[in-house]
Amino acid sequence: MIRIRAGAPRGVRQGAVFLAVGTCTGLFLHARRTMLRELRQARAVAGAAQSVLLRPLPSRVAGLDVAAAQLSADRGAAVGGDLYEVLATEHGVRLVMGDVRGHGLAALGTVATVLGSFREAAHDEADLAGVLRRLDRALARRPHVRDDPDHPAAEDFVTVLVVEVADDGTLHALNCGHPWPYRLSGRTVEPVSRAVPLPPLGLFPLPSRLPVAEFGRLLPGESLVLHTDGVADARDARGRFFPLRAVLAEASRPGPLAAQSLLRAVFTRLLGHTGHRPADDAAVLVVRRCP
Repeated sequence: MIRIRAGAPRGVRQGAVFLAVGTCTGLFLHARRTMLRELRQARAVAGAAQSVLLRPLPSRVAGLDVAAAQLSADRGAAVGGDLYEVLATEHGVRLVMGDVRGHGLAALGTVATVLGSFREAAHDEADLAGVLRRLDRALARRPHVRDDPDHPAAEDFVTVLVVEVADDGTLHALNCGHPWPYRLSGRTVEPVSRAVPLPPLGLFPLPSRLPVAEFGRLLPGESLVLHTDGVADARDARGRFFPLRAVLAEASRPGPLAAQSLLRAVFTRLLGHTGHRPADDAAVLVVRRCP
């Protein structure tokens, strides 16, 4: 604390004021630098977590051309509540796409639970019903859910779509509250199904019998586009939804695109539609059966 003796010359008083102001400014700048350093560290940790959870997918998996990306709606986080994975197993290529309630770092624990369980179950379980039940049990076993039903995370739920692409291209899927993927065949873009999905995982117990659906074969040159509702529900400044189906059809009009090119076309249009920042996490996964 700076004390000025009564009757001190004016110059002394002004110097003391300048010293006090300079001290406060220095403390403020030091605190600001500290906060910025901690923010950079937090973002670095978030980026490292993202690279572990949503690790980069290989460009080709067992005869499938693959590309995926996600965009978090949380400006302070490099991760969101969307998840995806593609694995080659002895049962065929298995894919998962999910969307955790909420976004940003708060959803990270549920994303880790679902992805960790899928990466084991996809290899262990002979059918998709077994894979889905493993994901459901993993969510129910989370410590804060099991030990504290009143914990906010106990109310978390996640939409999940699991897909299996057999060696001959036959498609099987189970859907818990997630948007159905689009199939791109030449210039035709259609959802693989319009059936009502099961409820999201975490809301209700799974039924005793799980209806694994078959959707024919993914032929050479055809693509499957999985997405979260943050893509289809994205709005522009006038409140109009993002026309995903029309964008896919337009991108495919010149001819079949590689998975990475199709993914780039979707995100370019999505960012333009939303003014470069969607209101919700958005993820897209494209798999194309190689000719």
